[in-house]
Amino acid sequence: MLDEPTWRARAEAHVRRVDAFIEPHLARRREGRKHPVHDFLFTYYSQRPAQLRRWHPGYGVALSDAPEYDGLKGYRDGTVAEAYVAAHTTLIGSIRALLRATADRPAQLGCLGLHEWAMVHRADENRHDWPLRLGRPGTDQVLESHRISCSHFDAFRFFTPTARPLNTLSPGSQDRAAYEQPGCLHANMDLYKHAFRLTPLICSELVADAFELAWDIRITDMRAAPYDFSGIALDPTGEPWTPIRIETSEGKGEYVALQRQFSERAAPIRQRLIAECERLLAVSAVPATSE
Repeated sequence: MLDEPTWRARAEAHVRRVDAFIEPHLARRREGRKHPVHDFLFTYYSQRPAQLRRWHPGYGVALSDAPEYDGLKGYRDGTVAEAYVAAHTTLIGSIRALLRATADRPAQLGCLGLHEWAMVHRADENRHDWPLRLGRPGTDQVLESHRISCSHFDAFRFFTPTARPLNTLSPGSQDRAAYEQPGCLHANMDLYKHAFRLTPLICSELVADAFELAWDIRITDMRAAPYDFSGIALDPTGEPWTPIRIETSEGKGEYVALQRQFSERAAPIRQRLIAECERLLAVSAVPATSE
C-alpha cells in the first residue's frame, strides 16, 4: 500500500519526466509541423501521449485515497485486479517468450542500419519526404555494395520489392522469436512497445526507461539513414544534425560502437520486463481466492 503523498510524488515525477518529450510533440501537432525523428514514437507506436503520461504502480501495489483510479481499466479498489492479470496471460506469455529468445542470442552488430536504405532502394518516392544525402544513384549503390542481414520483421516488411531479395534473412510476422537479436536497434526500440502493452500491469517508471531508450535509438537510427537532415536540431541543446556516414569506414565504426552501447543499455530493461512477465504469470497461475 502506498500512501497518498508517496504515490502522488511518484506520479508527478513521472509526468515531469515524460512531458519533456511529449510537450514539444504536442506543440508541433498544434502548429501543423512534423519532425521525422522526434514524432516517431508517438506516431509509429499505438500508445498515445495521454496514456504515457498516466502513472501506474503496477500489479501488487495498492494506492491509498486514489478515487481517480477506480474507473480505470483493470483497476479495482485502488489496485490492478487479479482477474485483469489472468485475462492477459496469453499476451504476457508471448511477450516473455519473445524477450527470452532475444536475450539468449548473442548481439549481431554488422547490419549498419541498412534497413532504412533498403526502404528507399530504387523507389520513385522517398519515405519521410526528405531528400537523399547521396542522391538516388549513390544511395542505391551503397545498399547494393553491402551484405544486408536485417532480422527485424517490422523493418524488413518496409523494404522495397527490389531490396527484399538482397536480404540474407527472411523474418516473418509469426516467427519473430526465431530472428530477434539484442544488437538490433529496432528490437531494442520495441522494448517500449512491450512495456506499454503490459500497462497497467507494470510500473510506469519501467515504461519510461524503455521510452527514453527508444528515443535515443531513434536518433541514431535516423543519423545512419540515407536522408539529408541538415539543420535539424536533435536535442534540447540545439546541437545540429550530424549523419553517421555508414558508407565510410569511420561511419561503420561509429555505428557499431553505438549499436553495442544500446545493446548493453537495453539488456537490463529487457531482463526487468522478463522478470515482470514471470511474476505476472506466476500470479495468474494461482487459483483466485474466493471472496
